Amino acid sequence: MKFPEYTTSALEDWLSNWYINRNFQYPADLDLNYIAMRYNISINYKPIQSRYTRFGNYKEIILNTNLKKSTQREHFFHELCHAIRHVGKQSMMPEAFRELQERDAKHFTLYGALPYHMISNYDINDPDLIERWSQDFKVSQELCEERLKQIKRR
Repeated sequence: MKFPEYTTSALEDWLSNWYINRNFQYPADLDLNYIAMRYNISINYKPIQSRYTRFGNYKEIILNTNLKKSTQREHFFHELCHAIRHVGKQSMMPEAFRELQERDAKHFTLYGALPYHMISNYDINDPDLIERWSQDFKVSQELCEERLKQIKRR
């Protein structure tokens, strides 16, 4: 049994379609540099808090070098969401709007790091599923657990 009765969200469908249209079929295809390049975003690694910044036409995602590679990867998808879906400077916006953007980025991270069209090839009843996802997608087991719980809720 793969994913019975699971309904994807519009954001999930959009991300899977974006990947499929660019021939991202397998977890190994999820190259952060290529994804960033498609959006004209530079990736830089520094020992500071991960963030997305924009100066005119220059767009940059900074990933914290003090974090594990799996956490850096998760931060990339979070910051990518801010880059392609959000506008405004969070420090200057109402708290409720900032919280909405953060919630959107959290969902985007789940779907971008573990896209449905890829994870649906796995057996949801596999007792080692979390470990397999974590290894294959190079993300934390915590993120994989969160994604699986989200799937089971739907």
